[in-house]
Amino acid sequence: MKNIQLAHLDKYKANPNYELVEGNIYKDLEENHHVFALSYELEDEEDSQYPLEDILDKFYLHVSDFIDEERYNTENEITLELGGDLDDVKAAIAGIIGKRVYNEEYDDEKGVTRVRLVIE
Repeated sequence: MKNIQLAHLDKYKANPNYELVEGNIYKDLEENHHVFALSYELEDEEDSQYPLEDILDKFYLHVSDFIDEERYNTENEITLELGGDLDDVKAAIAGIIGKRVYNEEYDDEKGVTRVRLVIE
């Protein structure tokens, strides 16, 4: 994943179900969690599932809305809404916005090939 940026969504404007917390973070009053939208580009050889799943695990988030679900599995440019606790949302924004994120294979101390998340 590269070119990871915060996205601005019209669905938050004048919507009584969302309350602006700060910056691009909103509280979803119906679901009682915090959300933010981001857009990114997949790199060659990446699919729409990884490294996204590893980011969700690392920051304790979930996908709360597929903004353009039809494009999600077919395009390289993706926009999603992620949700979770406020501290986890803030950590994710600080941790991945403007960075490159990918999975990298490595051999552990026993020689077993494993995959790790890299954020640079």
